[in-house]
Amino acid sequence: MSFFYEELDFRPTPIGDLMLRRRRMPQFGERDIYEVKLGEDFLMTSLFHEAESQLARLGLGALDYEPLDVVVGGLGLGYTAVAALEDRRVESLVVVDFLEGVIQWHESGLVPLGKTLTDDARCKLVQADFFALARDTDHSFDPDRPAKRHDAILLDIDHTPTNVLSQTNRHFYTEQGLGELAQHLKPGGVFALWADGIPETEFTDRLNRVFDRAEAHTIEFDNPITGGTSKGAVYVAQ
Repeated sequence: MSFFYEELDFRPTPIGDLMLRRRRMPQFGERDIYEVKLGEDFLMTSLFHEAESQLARLGLGALDYEPLDVVVGGLGLGYTAVAALEDRRVESLVVVDFLEGVIQWHESGLVPLGKTLTDDARCKLVQADFFALARDTDHSFDPDRPAKRHDAILLDIDHTPTNVLSQTNRHFYTEQGLGELAQHLKPGGVFALWADGIPETEFTDRLNRVFDRAEAHTIEFDNPITGGTSKGAVYVAQ
């Protein structure tokens, strides 16, 4: 391809204009870089995704049994969901995303990992509000099996527990909201959360008040844009 920048999709949504773009940068040669923006928020890039993958590995790594019924909140470019499916103990994966466009990118093969997810019979993509589903403690995240509970719930939507994409999401990060989420888990189940930057001690403490135990991991990864490193946080509560 000869282009340096291409807008693959642009559409208005209730929470801002959604854009998927593909570009190339001279320092990366022929490598295609996929980026997602929502309004003025830069959400993700295919250039670095180590923290998103570690969300699945650390979250599922806290469980020592099988099979596993897993929920991923936030589809994005698919890195967390694909990392979850790499764990062969996963029998069922429900991926919830609020934005219909993001799901359509994967279903149409517009993004690189779309076929990996849609071709895996264990994986189901659900267009819904993760945070509204979390508040509904009478029903599961799986629309086809509303009575079931889950072994792991992995969340990657907001930037951090205090820097959210929508003000309506704030309730989730309170003790009440986390308590509602915990009711969706089987006994001994895991909730894991990705966040930008280093862990927030106050949020780790809050998780410890809701769950039996919680810990925060700092994920450091190469940032080819800056030439240095960046950090992400993965919280794991059980």
